[in-house]
Amino acid sequence: MSPIPGSGLAKGLAVTLKTMSRRSITRQYPEALPELPPRSRGVIALFEENCTVCMLCARECPDWCIYIDSHKEVVPAKEPGARDRTRNVLDRFAIDFSLCMYCGICVEVCPFDALFWSPEFEYAEFDIRDLTHEKERLREWMWTVPPPPPLDPRAEEPKELATARKAAARASAAREVPEAAGEAAAPSARRAGAPEAHRAGRPEPRR
Repeated sequence: MSPIPGSGLAKGLAVTLKTMSRRSITRQYPEALPELPPRSRGVIALFEENCTVCMLCARECPDWCIYIDSHKEVVPAKEPGARDRTRNVLDRFAIDFSLCMYCGICVEVCPFDALFWSPEFEYAEFDIRDLTHEKERLREWMWTVPPPPPLDPRAEEPKELATARKAAARASAAREVPEAAGEAAAPSARRAGAPEAHRAGRPEPRR
């Protein structure tokens, strides 16, 4: 069956009229800021105090956009006769956001919670070379990181808590065993020494 001539035009006009009658939902940015989801992936923030310069984030980054420089520093021993130890001191931590594809691998693999997702997204620059942000700028974004969501009461217990609870139970049981052994040995020692004390108070028979 052939379509009625002009039916396509009538459908298009109907869609246009329907759209024109709707209320506009356009927000005038930047006067009206958008309401972002709580876990938006804006930029990556750095908590410098937690960074141990393990280089794991730079090695796992698929774009090689994380640049880290550090040096070793000698920490004097606190006790006499002990060895001095060395630690890594962070000199530079930069992320080239012109290369970053926001995969979040660096945030996931960081073992010391030094990297976080920030919902901040207003960091455009006129020159692409200025998109390499140093640790000072990454530290400023740290204060825009939202708090973590509350735990689900129906969720399973984290493995770390279960492991720590088992280790504490084993340590407590190990401490109780020597105490119980000492308490059990005390009555037997008293019983073993009782005949001697009894004989010591009794006069020896004459020969």
